Amino acid sequence: MNRPAPVITRSLFVFSLLYGGLVVLAGVLGTKLASLGHWPVLGDLAVESGIFAFLLLVVLSSAIAELHGKETANRLVRYGFIPLIVSMLLLTFVIHVVPPASFWGDQEAYARLLGQGARMQFAGLISYGVSQTLNVYLFSRMSEGKGRLLLVRAWIASMLSQVIDTVLFITISFVGTGLPLLSIMEGQIISKLVLSTIMVPPFIWFFVKLGRKLDA
Repeated sequence: MNRPAPVITRSLFVFSLLYGGLVVLAGVLGTKLASLGHWPVLGDLAVESGIFAFLLLVVLSSAIAELHGKETANRLVRYGFIPLIVSMLLLTFVIHVVPPASFWGDQEAYARLLGQGARMQFAGLISYGVSQTLNVYLFSRMSEGKGRLLLVRAWIASMLSQVIDTVLFITISFVGTGLPLLSIMEGQIISKLVLSTIMVPPFIWFFVKLGRKLDA
């Protein structure tokens, strides 16, 4: 028997395209360390720039969970491994296999900025999968099926998932290297919590509202 094709709403289609692009972009943006300025009590804050794309991934997965359910959001997170792994393989291929043109002198800088070791790539895959799945779970769990407190749910879920993401990535990437892991984690976590507080509530409101408008 021929089964009917699954219904893909306009919002799910648009948000999925954006999600796939941001998964790839997050790794590229992460090569720059950005200053968040000086904050009272907290001091000078800095964070890797990939967090801006990653927080949008958090928002999009939460918005899809709100509009289309937790299972759909979890499938999106799992499918996100595809562009992430493909981009890692292509970057590795271009950096280490494809020779640079004889007149191009930026190969070393290109490899330094975009190249990641296998250990960091593995850390990125693990931290992405765990933190995004946790975000969807917490966001959906707190709603109790009633869809209440959208901004608060998104904010709390994003903060907790960002803490886990940071702990996993830094631990897997740098344990055994002699670096002060706790100090690195502390600065990253504080910076990410600040950005989650600033970015997530307005963006989740925007994307849920946009999604409902697209599907109307």
